[in-house]
Amino acid sequence: MKLLRSLGILPFFGLAVLVGAGQSVLAPRVAAAEPQLAILDTDIGDDIDDVFALALLLRSPEVNLLGVTTAYGDTELRAQLLDRYLGAIERFNIPVATGVATAQSNVFSQAAYARQKSRTEWTKVLHQGPEGSTAIAVGGNHHQDGVELLLDQIRLHPGQITLIAIGPLNNIQAAIEKDLATFRKLKRVVMMGGSIYRGYDGQQGERRAPDAEWNISRDPAGLRALLASGVPVYMMPLDSTQIHLDTKERELIFAHGSPLTDQLTLLYHQWLANKGDASPTPTLFDPVAVAYAVHPELCPMTPLRLNVDEKGMTIPIAGEPNAQVCLQSDEKGFLDLLLSRLTEKP
Repeated sequence: MKLLRSLGILPFFGLAVLVGAGQSVLAPRVAAAEPQLAILDTDIGDDIDDVFALALLLRSPEVNLLGVTTAYGDTELRAQLLDRYLGAIERFNIPVATGVATAQSNVFSQAAYARQKSRTEWTKVLHQGPEGSTAIAVGGNHHQDGVELLLDQIRLHPGQITLIAIGPLNNIQAAIEKDLATFRKLKRVVMMGGSIYRGYDGQQGERRAPDAEWNISRDPAGLRALLASGVPVYMMPLDSTQIHLDTKERELIFAHGSPLTDQLTLLYHQWLANKGDASPTPTLFDPVAVAYAVHPELCPMTPLRLNVDEKGMTIPIAGEPNAQVCLQSDEKGFLDLLLSRLTEKP
């Protein structure tokens, strides 16, 4: 200490020294926040919003993505889509796991993309083997069980994981039925789903009465189980997620030319070609859940008690709240975040 002082150096032990004109100010050093741990549960491959949700998540340094699980329908083909997507952008470190397979009543619009190549062909990564040797890791089509991946990660990181659920809740229901005690060690579930006071908007943007929202109507029992589990639930329903990606913003993303935005472009055009005569403008339901996970100020929450009926209607009732629900999001703030993240330099 004396030596330091004799040299004119003052130890700061966690303090930053700011020197102004004729004065010095001591300020505490602020440590960078550790990224939050997260798992994404998605029915990627049908609508296009899951693709944008994953892209936003991958470009959010606030999150350490531990894995992606696939939900609803042909969950193996969805996993193959993720293999190609993640392989093309060299994110080989993210496990992909298949969830509960179910019947499917809608169009898997991006199936051709999923079938073209799997991570067996896309993923060949050189890495350091034993004693400095070089080995090759090759991905494959045999994916881990998604429910097991979720439960295993919760056991490894109790109280730390945010589960971001943007598809039907079949995997969540299965995890609760298999090991409720472990599931309860999730930090929280952030989800897109439900319809409180606003249903799906009409073709001209007109507001409609509440609907049985798609994710919940595929498995109403899944949401009932989640709300009864004791895990904090943060819900982004139709009320706050019907945000459109108009042509100008869309083309800014597609023209960016990064490996990630190139995949978005391919998947968008497959979705557009297979969706019939509906609007080419995507509605970004699912990315709002990701945005809340990283910037919660974009979607303020209201505590509500929800009842879930057999059709999947999420009806607010009197009583102690069982969910935090975003009824109005900051649409401009959300789009600014999405555009800045997807078009910034890596």
